[in-house]
Amino acid sequence: MSLAQRRILLGVSGGIAAYKSCELVRRLRDLGAEVRVVMTEGATHFVSATTFQALSGQPVRMSLWDAEAEAAMGHIELARWAERILIAPASADLIARLAHGLANDLLTTVCLASAAPLYVAPAMNQQMWAHPAVQANVDTLRQRGVHLLGPASGDQACGDIGSGRMLEPMELREAMVASLGHAVLRGRKVVVSAGPTYEDIDPVRFIGNRSSGRMGFAVAEAAAQAGAEVTLVAGPVSLATPPGVAHRVDVRSATQMRDAVVAATANADIYIGAAAVGDYRPAEVSDHKIKKRDGAALELSLAENPDILGTLAAQTVRPFLVGFAAETHDVERYARDKLARKGLDMIAANQVGGGLGFEAADNALTLYGPEGAIELPRASKTELARQLVAKIAERYAAVRG
Repeated sequence: MSLAQRRILLGVSGGIAAYKSCELVRRLRDLGAEVRVVMTEGATHFVSATTFQALSGQPVRMSLWDAEAEAAMGHIELARWAERILIAPASADLIARLAHGLANDLLTTVCLASAAPLYVAPAMNQQMWAHPAVQANVDTLRQRGVHLLGPASGDQACGDIGSGRMLEPMELREAMVASLGHAVLRGRKVVVSAGPTYEDIDPVRFIGNRSSGRMGFAVAEAAAQAGAEVTLVAGPVSLATPPGVAHRVDVRSATQMRDAVVAATANADIYIGAAAVGDYRPAEVSDHKIKKRDGAALELSLAENPDILGTLAAQTVRPFLVGFAAETHDVERYARDKLARKGLDMIAANQVGGGLGFEAADNALTLYGPEGAIELPRASKTELARQLVAKIAERYAAVRG
């Protein structure tokens, strides 16, 4: 890994996690990166500017009203200098100001004035992170192409346990390497399916599942960051297209997803089936809303949905196939059975429920393939997706060259 002569502007906002940013500067410089630090006023209550200056070897900027620096339009110079802007930690207040386009201090002004990709590593109390206002601001940033790194889940300085921890410095460094360093999938065409499928019962009702699509969308973004030309086939979700994704196809039913995936993989190198495709659909769909009949039960006859992975595996010329297995129990047994039965190259298995998988910010995966099992411990779906794509690229190179 190398970040030699790559220019990273590190923004530090107020929060106890600011102490981790000191190590982050060291780790980035270990790989040769040039690092300049901009601190908010709140950040100075946790770590001194002198510390960051000593670690970065560069003057630390804090004020938009620094007469000496601004005489030469210093905030514009910083904005143009940066190849990447990484804000770690990003407090709830800073996220709100970014989402609303405020420029009331040096850091937010630089963010508005720069064309560099923006990476934000949230850090806050778990209840703050879960607050609808914070989540709305985060969604706004995602829709604008801002890259969210984390947060992770675990013990917090306040004594709470939950999502809101800033990712560790090494994880953040890996994210910068992924965005600036090795494009391990450059020149490859990757198709990712994500989200649930909905099967209509009548014009107002459907059978579906609880997949949010966030894991698959994170995988699509990670593949794009790794240099791939990515096509995302998305079930019915309310998520913005991830930055870097070249093509997006929106579908609703399993049959529509099968058709879209088959078309998209006609000349693809890798297919990653992260979608939670429904196994069954109503055998008949009513043209009109089915009315309730007092005291009478409603019976639905279900037909089996098409097997997308099985369809691709049966082709004479097929892409490298990566499946997902979301199970509530006996995860390894079911995953290995699916790997062998469908002739996959790799399968990513995870247990759903208990705060993992569906409707959760975090996930954990175990990869199964010819080389055995590889554990990817619990982490944010964004971080987990980067690790997964790195393993897929490694295995693809070994078997396909």
